[in-house]
Amino acid sequence: QTVLQGIILLPLRVICITFILLLAWLFASIATFHHPEKGSVPLKGWRRRMIQTALSGLTRTLFFIMGFQVKVKGRIASRLEAPIFVAAPHSSFFDAIISALTGMPSIVSRAENLSTPIFGTILSSLQPVSVSRQDPDSRKNTVIEITKRALSRGQWPQVY
Repeated sequence: QTVLQGIILLPLRVICITFILLLAWLFASIATFHHPEKGSVPLKGWRRRMIQTALSGLTRTLFFIMGFQVKVKGRIASRLEAPIFVAAPHSSFFDAIISALTGMPSIVSRAENLSTPIFGTILSSLQPVSVSRQDPDSRKNTVIEITKRALSRGQWPQVY
């Protein structure tokens, strides 16, 4: 009976995950349509609300379909209280859970990730701080950009 459940549930989960990813891509595309590229200007108004609500909800739903249920204890600090927050070890897809629970903050990401189909568009909508491994000044530029966003008094989302 367990094998039969797996045979039925696995394709259903794959279909649901694919649908949610395509829906997230659609919302990310709409929110960033005709907006300056490369994070030069923060998303505001309906664009930012769409990213925060739609992508956060879809990401939570995605993890629920995969079998993860997360409870938050305590209160999540606002972007004015904590413009930068750190989660460790920052090396797996579980980081997306933290991102969804905290309102889809900006993240620090490799520049190459932005060119990935579907995921690149979703990632771009979060207005990440891009790190280029080929650029010798990338580390310095990343620190400058994170500092600029942290000191923006809430104009930019939190940096994760």
